[in-house]
Amino acid sequence: MSVVVGYVATPEGSAALDVAVVEARRRGVRLVVVLSERGQRFGSDPVDLERQAEDVRARLADADVPSEVRQTVRGRDVADDIIGAAVGESAELIVIGLRRRSPVGKLILGSNAQRILLDAPCPVLAVKPTAS
Repeated sequence: MSVVVGYVATPEGSAALDVAVVEARRRGVRLVVVLSERGQRFGSDPVDLERQAEDVRARLADADVPSEVRQTVRGRDVADDIIGAAVGESAELIVIGLRRRSPVGKLILGSNAQRILLDAPCPVLAVKPTAS
């Protein structure tokens, strides 16, 4: 059993990771972080993504929660990666971060969150970053 969290190096991703750590600890299960390059600019440096993975691993070491960090494969669908991890890990919960979108953005974007919500094999917790 596990908690799976979709992580992108954004305030939304950070909020999702924080909540996922709390949930994994509360449930006494392993945390699986699916690290996505989606939040990066096109042509992002693979070394930068690896640095982010190391940052997440360090953050999780301080959290004292059994965990694994997986990087998505370039060109693959992030929603598929998160759902696949949840299926493969018999996840109890998926945690994702959400951000505000413009009315047009709501029509065009947000399909990953929608697919995860609709196709997940377990409950999904959507979180927003704290207001600054």
